[in-house]
Amino acid sequence: MAYEGAVQDSRHKKASFASSTPATDGKYVFAFFGSEGLYAYDFNGKQIWKQDLGTLGTASVGYGVSPLLYGNLVIMQCDESGMNSFIAAFDKKTGREVWRVPRKVDVTWSTPVLVQAGKRIELVTSAAEAIIAYDPRTGRELWRHRGLESNAVPSPVVSNDLVVLTSGSPSKIALAIRAGGSGDVTGTSQLVWSYNKGTAYVPSPILYGDYVYLMTDRGLLTCLDAKTGKMQYEGARVPKPTTFLASPVAYEGKILLTSEEGETFILKAGPKHEVLRSNSLGEPVYASPAIANGNIFIRSERHLFAIGK
Repeated sequence: MAYEGAVQDSRHKKASFASSTPATDGKYVFAFFGSEGLYAYDFNGKQIWKQDLGTLGTASVGYGVSPLLYGNLVIMQCDESGMNSFIAAFDKKTGREVWRVPRKVDVTWSTPVLVQAGKRIELVTSAAEAIIAYDPRTGRELWRHRGLESNAVPSPVVSNDLVVLTSGSPSKIALAIRAGGSGDVTGTSQLVWSYNKGTAYVPSPILYGDYVYLMTDRGLLTCLDAKTGKMQYEGARVPKPTTFLASPVAYEGKILLTSEEGETFILKAGPKHEVLRSNSLGEPVYASPAIANGNIFIRSERHLFAIGK
């Protein structure tokens, strides 16, 4: 692809759980600390630059949006309580602000995504008031859709030009929107399908292969056909009652779900629910696992685990 995606962030439910995951382009690490600012470091830990983005109100539960990288830009979605929200892009090397666009939305915790729509790249953002796509080079609005009408906490997931956006509190809703539209696309064929149950307040969904997997905060699972929204199964459970803050991850035909208790349930990906095995770390986990170079990295309450072959 011609662009660099953002690292998905772990989601919050309580103040201590809110977090923004750093992003890296292989040369620098970009980290966001809300009202403390946006920072760039090299791999020796040297600070390269800092941008002060002002005081951001977050409904007293911290900040959850992660930096997103595109070309030579670091993009930050800064939605806050009081409708003084904005989205802005900064030069990777210098931190210089390249563009800034106000957003008439309330606080969100959902990291935006980049989508290939024909010959153009779109930056798609989620909020209760509006779902908006921007040109990531300039910040120009490309299209918008009626919002999720609930807290925008889970991040969208993408398959080709299809974007699936979800929210779980107070209403449960999943929308699949075809990118590439223009103007207000509410009520048009750009909305491919919708589904009104099974979503989470905190964990993001996952789109893997041909299917979208929704998970509630208590681990109830729904599998939908990504293209049509047709339900493959719903209400499936992991083997024991538990709760989740971490988002699902996937690799080698498997879906991994890591609970707050630190137990990871391994599911077979596909239209039939099947739990293959589980493994416990013995301490709480609130952050989403990361997979890189054949290893699974899990940040628990007291340790960082690297699990590999």
